[in-house]
Amino acid sequence: MKLLFLGTGAADWSLEVQPDPEYRRFTSTLIDGTLLIDPGPHVLDAIRTFGVDMKGIKYVINTHRHSDHYNEDSLHALVENGAEFIDFKAGDKKQVGKYFIEAYPANHGKIETAHFFISDGEKILFYGLDGSWLMPDESYGLVKKGVDYAILDGTLGDVLGDIRIIEHNDLGMIRELVGALKPYVKRFCINHYAKQYFPTREVTDAFGKALGVDTTFDGLEREI
Repeated sequence: MKLLFLGTGAADWSLEVQPDPEYRRFTSTLIDGTLLIDPGPHVLDAIRTFGVDMKGIKYVINTHRHSDHYNEDSLHALVENGAEFIDFKAGDKKQVGKYFIEAYPANHGKIETAHFFISDGEKILFYGLDGSWLMPDESYGLVKKGVDYAILDGTLGDVLGDIRIIEHNDLGMIRELVGALKPYVKRFCINHYAKQYFPTREVTDAFGKALGVDTTFDGLEREI
């Protein structure tokens, strides 16, 4: 299973794409060039920038309808180029091409949000963006299934007192989650970085190294 991180930023990054090499687009991920998670407003720019064949994208799924993760114009362009939008609600289990996808309810404030277990028959990816902590069902799912790669919400830095903890993880929470789930997950990754706390890749990578987890940047390709 090959991942391409089209965007890795939280909603406090600029909507207008910047030439700054430290700039992050809103979070979106492409799997094997065919399955796109979250058609946000930066997706089309990322597709052009990173040389993705848009006609190779066959399926689009969405975690939730916040504007940094879902954009009608982006979705329309993808569908016009042959992609199928497959709507998931928490509790849904669907075969999507070669992928078996299960959607679990997530804690992301008042908006309905789904986290995904995605299996291609060989590897299992857990996609846990956006959300604060993990809900019981998805936590037990990680324990029961065993997962090759878990991508967790790493929006907030190593700080106390940010009200966004209601909807997102800080790095203290990541420490707790990784410590508890390490026996059941082969590798962890944090993604969806707030500009306020992760202004540069150097800062981000330092946090990842300290936590023993992978970090990301726009355009990063990773095989699991």
